[in-house]
Amino acid sequence: MNITEITISDSAAARIKEISSEGEDKGKKLRISVEGGGCAGFQYKYDFIFEEDKDDLVLNKDGATIIIDPTSADFMKGAMIDFVQTLGFSSFEIRNKANSSRCGCGNSFSI
Repeated sequence: MNITEITISDSAAARIKEISSEGEDKGKKLRISVEGGGCAGFQYKYDFIFEEDKDDLVLNKDGATIIIDPTSADFMKGAMIDFVQTLGFSSFEIRNKANSSRCGCGNSFSI
C-alpha cells in the first residue's frame, strides 16, 4: 500500500505529539487497528505503543507517528485520521469515504 493513501490531519498530528511527549507515554506511537464488532460491523481501536511490528505501515507527520497493521490498512485506504474537539467531547476519528455507513459515534462502520 502506498502510504499517501492514508492522511493525517494537523489536529491529529498535534494531539498525538502532545500525548507522546510527556510522562509514561513519552516516545509512544499511536496504533490504529480495525476489529470486528461495534454497532455497524467493524470498529476502530486506538492504542499507544512503543514498538511497531516489522510489517506495519508507519505514517509520520510533524513529529507524530501512527502505526497500522497491513490488514487494517486495507480497510483504511483513502481515509483521513483526524482529531475532533467539540463541547465536552474529543476523540480521534477516521474519515473514510469507502465505508458504506458508520454509527453515530464514528468508531464503528460497515463496508
